[in-house]
Amino acid sequence: MTLHREGYGLIALAVASGATLVGIPLWFESPSWLVQLMGFLAVVDVVLVAQFFRIPKRVPVAAEGQILCPSDGKVVVIEEVEEPEVFGDKRIQVSIFMSPLNVHAQWAPMAGEVTHANYHPGKYLVAWHPKSSTENERTTLVINSDRGPVLFRQIAGAVARRIRWYIEPGQRVELGEEVGFIKFGSRIDVFLPLGSEVHVGLEQKVKGRETVLATLPK
Repeated sequence: MTLHREGYGLIALAVASGATLVGIPLWFESPSWLVQLMGFLAVVDVVLVAQFFRIPKRVPVAAEGQILCPSDGKVVVIEEVEEPEVFGDKRIQVSIFMSPLNVHAQWAPMAGEVTHANYHPGKYLVAWHPKSSTENERTTLVINSDRGPVLFRQIAGAVARRIRWYIEPGQRVELGEEVGFIKFGSRIDVFLPLGSEVHVGLEQKVKGRETVLATLPK
């Protein structure tokens, strides 16, 4: 496991804050129990921040036509919807909610060419709000393969306000390649072609770059 580069600054800040937390009672020669308590709180703070930016080692494996989950989290939506931004037709939407305890990197769910990478500023509704997909800060990413395009959307939540994406239109990506990161709680919406076979269920916990999300129609 490694730490994501997006967290280096915050981890350093947590370490500096922890040192200050311990240093103040030491400076004023406070009782040892208070110094120990501040030290414990400082360690917990650094560990919590570091675990948020952890990146586990996973080897992406998928059969022909299979789509991997682009992120960790819990499946909260599986339904047929209209996708107006890119396709203008009906798609199968699968939404994955990420709590602050989940890994928050995003990976390419399949190999192919990036055709869209559109950023939209917006609101910060809670990630499970029905309108968060269309009104929150978000980035729409589309990868096209031999079996057609798959759209996945990074959506900021009430806490997450920093979306990062590392791909641009015209770029070729490989299965499981890192494509983005969202800081703190958030959501990923995946839009699949009609006829796709979805392999996950509601409330199921999934792992990005590992869990098979669906198989695209031939």
